[in-house]
Amino acid sequence: MRSILRYMKDSWKAVCVVVLLLMVQAYCDLSLPTYMSNIVDVGIQQNGMDDAVMEQIRADSLAQLELFMTDEEIDIAEAAYGEADADGIRFVNKDLSDDEQEALSDALCTPMVLVYQVSQQSEYDIGQMQAAVEAGMITRDQLLEMKNQALEKMSDVSDSTMLQMAVLYMEGEYDSMGVDLGSVRNHYLYSTGGKMLGLTALGLLVAIIIGLIASRVGAGVGRNLRDQVFARVLKFSSAEMNQFSTASLITRCTNDIQQVQMVCVMILRMMLFAPICAIGGILKVYQTKTGMGWIIVVAVCVIFAVIGTLMRITMPKFKMMQSLIDRLNLISREILTGIMPIRAFSREKREEERFAGANTDLMRTQLFTNRVMSFMMPAMMLTMNGITVAIVWFGSKGIDMGNLQVGDMMAFITYTMMIVMSFMMMTMISIFLPRAGVAADRINEILHTEPTISDQPGLEDPEKEWKGEICFDDVTFCYPGASHPAIEHISFTAEPGKTTAIIGSTGCGKSTLLNLIPRLFDVTEGSVKLDGVDIRQIKQETLRKQLGYVPQKGVLFSGDIASNLKFADHNISDEQMELAAEIAQATEFIDSKMDRYHSHIAQGGSNVSGGQKQRLSIARAIAAEPKVFLFDDSFSALDYKTDAALRRALGQHVGNATVIIVAQRISTILHADQIIVLNEGRVDGIGTHEELLASCNTYREIAQSQLSESELKGGGVQ
Repeated sequence: MRSILRYMKDSWKAVCVVVLLLMVQAYCDLSLPTYMSNIVDVGIQQNGMDDAVMEQIRADSLAQLELFMTDEEIDIAEAAYGEADADGIRFVNKDLSDDEQEALSDALCTPMVLVYQVSQQSEYDIGQMQAAVEAGMITRDQLLEMKNQALEKMSDVSDSTMLQMAVLYMEGEYDSMGVDLGSVRNHYLYSTGGKMLGLTALGLLVAIIIGLIASRVGAGVGRNLRDQVFARVLKFSSAEMNQFSTASLITRCTNDIQQVQMVCVMILRMMLFAPICAIGGILKVYQTKTGMGWIIVVAVCVIFAVIGTLMRITMPKFKMMQSLIDRLNLISREILTGIMPIRAFSREKREEERFAGANTDLMRTQLFTNRVMSFMMPAMMLTMNGITVAIVWFGSKGIDMGNLQVGDMMAFITYTMMIVMSFMMMTMISIFLPRAGVAADRINEILHTEPTISDQPGLEDPEKEWKGEICFDDVTFCYPGASHPAIEHISFTAEPGKTTAIIGSTGCGKSTLLNLIPRLFDVTEGSVKLDGVDIRQIKQETLRKQLGYVPQKGVLFSGDIASNLKFADHNISDEQMELAAEIAQATEFIDSKMDRYHSHIAQGGSNVSGGQKQRLSIARAIAAEPKVFLFDDSFSALDYKTDAALRRALGQHVGNATVIIVAQRISTILHADQIIVLNEGRVDGIGTHEELLASCNTYREIAQSQLSESELKGGGVQ
């Protein structure tokens, strides 16, 4: 979770905006049940009268109400209502503040209830009681005592129920004055419904904006992680590439980052909203004062118990799923890249079974988690429906006793569902968090892996004109984890304008030696120098700009021929590109294509032959005009004629460069200025072809196995 929040650090402003918008959305959602309750309780049951303040009242009726008021309450009522008109009607002051309105409602509510009860239950009406007061038969203190006794009996009655009883008096009074109660009710319903529609529209707009921002933040986090992971992988040496399999790196760059991106959106859209909504719902429930808060506690405990049980069962499987996806990707990649030998050895059935095994393991894990999690929704629905039944059961008793109104019970049900859904939302998200946490750990594993080959901090390139002299000074190299060095105590110098060839038996370290020059590996002991400077003291970018490297296996990229030949630098001119193709003997097959240099190249160069791919790889290195050419057995796919023509063209056009060739064929290196013979990682001889034939048994054996007696005596083939 901490890693995921760290990924969102750059978007903290957007997160703050989302939090504010979520509060607005929660306010809209939490306000709607209250308005719904008011529509039922006030709009329908109370004819739109939401307090005990009447817009107009007969002077005689106000005088009757004042019988049950204290002196302070009488002052409030007299101050709020103006003088009576010709019809004896007094109108309320329209400029009352909210506090004055509330005080007036409190002053009038209880007297209205008492007057209504007296008129309904007493043997004589309120007018007779008023006359008795005026005649001195009943004192005001006795009436106030009567009021207090009535309030004690109604102590368990809620304020909303008291107001409903006062409304009965107000309805009778309005009817006596000829006021249309239907218009009062409709005005309240329309205004309250309009507010609900407005809040709904605002909530919808805010939700859309939140979704947009959350999506942009999530997409931004995914983009940044892909950039960071890809940039770090590009810095990895072969040691790090061996540490992480290619299939695992692909999974981490795609599936794992997608998991993190999805959870980032869920955090902003749901996880932050759930506690805001839950806390707001609890406050709203507390304000309703229904006495049924214990139902929410029971519901939340049941939800935590159900989801906790499900998570305990499924969490190990969720963690296992990522490694199973890695394994499936690994097998898929092996099969797809090795399709030719698979077909050649008729291994299709066996590979299908291997893929089916990995696929089935992943399917079983996914089915298990899905089946277990499928119990969640029925359990949640059972819990929520049980809560609704409990609220209706106990709420109906409160309504029957006069302690609760129908609208309050409806609002309580809605708030309870919102609270339960919020807790369920939080626990549901907590299921995804461990998977995203595992994915984040796998991503961090890449981001926190320091490349073993890197530029030293503060390294500055020497200010000099590079010539291209390569010097190996007592170089020993051992692969990580290997018990014996691959090459040891290698010393030689490759000079500009000369060709240095490296030959030896398979596995003697030829390619390893060549790979040390561009720092694909770093030497274990000794040093490799470029123009007398240790290559570890040169920035990798500067070093590799001086090198034209052609790997043993030619690699082309999707695009066209021109984009591949200009791969080293897009500023390479067309003339340079065409000259490089001519030197590499690639012009013939390029010109035979309809679009020539704009002919399409498929991914990996799968639409060209091995020899064509090799010549294009050589041309790509030549086009960069480096100081040093490194050919790692790069002529093996060429016929003897093309091989000889290519070497002659190289000698004519790149004569000032240092050329280092790793070869298996003697014919490729016969005329090299210097031939280095490797045997089991050590130098077995250095010299020209003629010198080595005379002095080096290893070289003589290789030459005798490849050349005839006449070729050996005559200096080989051209």
